[in-house]
Amino acid sequence: MVNRNLIRSLDEEDWLSQLENVQPEEIDFGGEDVAVNQIVEGRVIRVDPEFILVDVGYKSEGTIPRNEWEEGEPIPEVGEMIKVLVEEVEDVLGNEMPEDRGMIMLSKKKAEKIQAWIDVMQHVNEGDVVTGVALRKIKGGLLVDIGVNVFLPASQVDIRRPSDIGNYLGRTLQCEVLKIDEARRNIVVSRRSLIEGQRAEKKKHLLATLEEGQVAKGVVKNIADFGAFVDLGGIDGLLHITDMSWGRINHPSEMVAIDQEIEVMILHIDREREKIALGLKQRMPSPWDKVEDKYPVGSVIKGQVVNVMSYGAFVKLEEGIEGLVHISEMSWTKRINHPNELVHIGDEVEVVVLKIEKQKQEISLGMKQTQENPWTKVADRYPPGTMVKGTVRNLTNYGAFIEIEEGIDGLLHVSDMSWTRKVSHPSEMLEKGQELQCRVLSVDQERRRIALGLKQLDEDPWETTIPAKYQPGMKVSGKVTKITNFGVFVGLEDGLEGLLHISELADHKVENPEDLVKVGDEIEVKILRVDTDERKIGLSRKRIEWGDEQGEDTAGGNGESGSDAPAKSKSNVELKGGVGGGSGPLIKPAE
Repeated sequence: MVNRNLIRSLDEEDWLSQLENVQPEEIDFGGEDVAVNQIVEGRVIRVDPEFILVDVGYKSEGTIPRNEWEEGEPIPEVGEMIKVLVEEVEDVLGNEMPEDRGMIMLSKKKAEKIQAWIDVMQHVNEGDVVTGVALRKIKGGLLVDIGVNVFLPASQVDIRRPSDIGNYLGRTLQCEVLKIDEARRNIVVSRRSLIEGQRAEKKKHLLATLEEGQVAKGVVKNIADFGAFVDLGGIDGLLHITDMSWGRINHPSEMVAIDQEIEVMILHIDREREKIALGLKQRMPSPWDKVEDKYPVGSVIKGQVVNVMSYGAFVKLEEGIEGLVHISEMSWTKRINHPNELVHIGDEVEVVVLKIEKQKQEISLGMKQTQENPWTKVADRYPPGTMVKGTVRNLTNYGAFIEIEEGIDGLLHVSDMSWTRKVSHPSEMLEKGQELQCRVLSVDQERRRIALGLKQLDEDPWETTIPAKYQPGMKVSGKVTKITNFGVFVGLEDGLEGLLHISELADHKVENPEDLVKVGDEIEVKILRVDTDERKIGLSRKRIEWGDEQGEDTAGGNGESGSDAPAKSKSNVELKGGVGGGSGPLIKPAE
């Protein structure tokens, strides 16, 4: 059945005008006398170099140009009967003599074309399949000779419009007759319609016979970034790029080419949507089937780096088998920001198999495991109490990281920087890049941590010099380092502070300590108590002129004086060491 929608979609005005010079003219077949546009039979009476004379039973002979016979075509002999078309008859006007004759122009070619058209019309109908040779290109398509010239639009040459229809010239083509215009003697044919009809039948048959797991032959018809479309002989299947090879490929063109015949496996059939998923790699055993036997966990193997990402590097162990070396598994000691600091695509590296997940087809690899872990000997090299030299690599809120050898850092906590000074931030005492000496406090080999101490280089002054140097009742001078709402911190020496509680500033009640002292002021105070357990020194300014009898109880540790002493409150609770007032590092670089 002819596809009428297809016929209506063709732009007839675009190509019908191209056929006017190749199709026969209107012919009048009526009447008994010789007339213009009539096909008659005549006898050859003479063959000249340029013309052939033919007697058609008229007043005079007709002439046919000799060039109407193609090169190699046999020339008719005298007396031979041939069919010709009467193209033109010229009477000699004004001459009444019966022997006077007019000129008759004949055409053998046109007679053959008209006869061929008549013959075609007798046995060709719309929807029939015809065979012919593509003769030449015209605007919008091809001329195909099926006995008469018919028009094959470019859009109907193939299922996918070819880039150059000239490639079909000289080829014998089978087409379906789409439309016959008897009035204009034009025939339109379609090769695409015929192929689609044939494919529809094949598709129906294929969908009924194909099964998942079968191996089928096909021809690659199109290639995209995500895969290739393969013609299975009536229906196209998609061969996805991930199903082309067990190994890594960047583009399907690395595996297949257009018009290449390949064998594929049917992976999945969606009969309702008429879609088929194909596989090429599935025709070969998966290298992952015996991966655990070939690459047992802990084995050391060599591979090639095939890709480098921010989180690690992919290493090919064999075709189809790749493993990931995570950035954290590249070095025991080096701090790596990006894997390309150690490896590049194409490098051959030695790795250790850490983990295999066969179902996910994933292998975890390690590079650092091929070398001895330096942390296994850290505890032996740096036992607690060892003196070490290092460089301040980084400062944090809670301490400083000191590199004592390449890749081995120790943590110097703020609480281990000074016996006497309360350090809020390491920058108060250290600078990045500074070299200094520390003592190893502890080593946690499993967690890869070393605790360092700076103050442990010296004896604890709270157990030796401070109790001896600062005793209750002594008068000392110091500089105001910090003022709070509960009192004033006074620096007695570098890093050592005492607390002058607000109640010990003056005999009268003080609302704001800044009304009496300012930061930086040099003041004289009396020591009320020295608490070596809490590492605190209590001070008083109002008792500076009191006699010994008045201040006897100051050694008791409460900082109170008889009935005149303020209520027991914040002076005890808030008594603590403060932050020194200096700026910049207080620790000298290691020599």
